Amino acid sequence: MTHPEITKKQKLFDRWAPNYDILFTTIFYQALHQRLLDYLQLPDHPNVLDLGCGTGRLLDRLAEEFPTLRGTGFDLSPEMIRQARQTKRDRHRPRLIFIQGNAEQLPFTDQQFDTVFNTISFLHYPNPSQVLSEINRVLSPGGNYYLVDFTTPGKTGSGVLGTSPTNLHLYPLERREQLGTEAGLQCWGHYSLLGPVWLTIFTKI
Repeated sequence: MTHPEITKKQKLFDRWAPNYDILFTTIFYQALHQRLLDYLQLPDHPNVLDLGCGTGRLLDRLAEEFPTLRGTGFDLSPEMIRQARQTKRDRHRPRLIFIQGNAEQLPFTDQQFDTVFNTISFLHYPNPSQVLSEINRVLSPGGNYYLVDFTTPGKTGSGVLGTSPTNLHLYPLERREQLGTEAGLQCWGHYSLLGPVWLTIFTKI
């Protein structure tokens, strides 16, 4: 059964999608993506998954930087996926594809991707352990998972910010690392990208 919070989030992002790039991403995401690139280690012919891809800005940037990259964008919102397919990200077809769905049930085979990205979307998951379990399943051995999101102070627990109509789930770095370890992912480090936004790099052993 789909968590009611997920349904609310889908409707919220469907409404935002047509103007999302204008409202939220221009400067903020460009800065995050640029700093994220400094930490990337990709194989020669990477096959990557971007969870919570939104309008596809990160995959577009990666496709420019890595000419042999193939990427799959995955998002809960059908309207976000429509925007990704119709905008300039479509110029990279067939290297980039965009699929709609729930991150708790990824429609991919085991070990399908060598790299997974998750940029400012982990805070939206009401069941983070299930999402991490799915990431571990679709990630190949030795593959990296790059988690970029807001953090909270402290060592354990989580902070839930009540918003209308959904909640945001924020975690301190130690709790983020613990969740990954419980899913079978080894944490290699935490890196400050922009204010309270930190990158955590996991590897599937």
